[in-house]
Amino acid sequence: MTKTLKSPAAPAPKRAAKKPAALAQSTVPTPADADTAAAAPDEAGKTLLDADDAGDAAAAPAAKGRDRWPEAVMARGYATIPSILFWGQANLGLSPDQFNVLLQLVSHWWTKDVNPHPSKETIARRMGKDPRTVQRHLTALEDAGFIKRKPRYKLHKGQDSNGYDLRGLVRKLKAIAPEFEKVSDQNKRRRAKVEGK
Repeated sequence: MTKTLKSPAAPAPKRAAKKPAALAQSTVPTPADADTAAAAPDEAGKTLLDADDAGDAAAAPAAKGRDRWPEAVMARGYATIPSILFWGQANLGLSPDQFNVLLQLVSHWWTKDVNPHPSKETIARRMGKDPRTVQRHLTALEDAGFIKRKPRYKLHKGQDSNGYDLRGLVRKLKAIAPEFEKVSDQNKRRRAKVEGK
């Protein structure tokens, strides 16, 4: 009687461990949160490439950045910051320090409906400035309509660091976006004319 040999069963594929859901109030995003934030810079899923051409370069799918930055750097998290904020710094009338303070706030804005709330002391330490200087910049940004401070309170412990509503910044960036679109169109027409010769 002939016995049929069975080939050994292939090992079961390893299952990826489930990652715990990130808390909305977390001060450091997990890489998974960062991927989600970076993967959707706008509704079209595209981002502009060249600041000098103010978006004249062809739109490309948003990259997650892991091919450009070391894992040890990306593991600390990253923020989605529209390029127009960099390109429009002068148009918006932002001093370098005010711009830096805004970037510090945006770097803590993980969720649309949860205001970022780094303390003045944290921002000051990162910038190498005095907290009173940061306070003056925050006041100037609020007076100019970029931010709105929202008091926060710890349960039974009094006031916590302020939250910062960034809808003013979003409105201002939306308002200057057409200027960059116009420059982009002009650059395309100029380039087409040169290439047509």
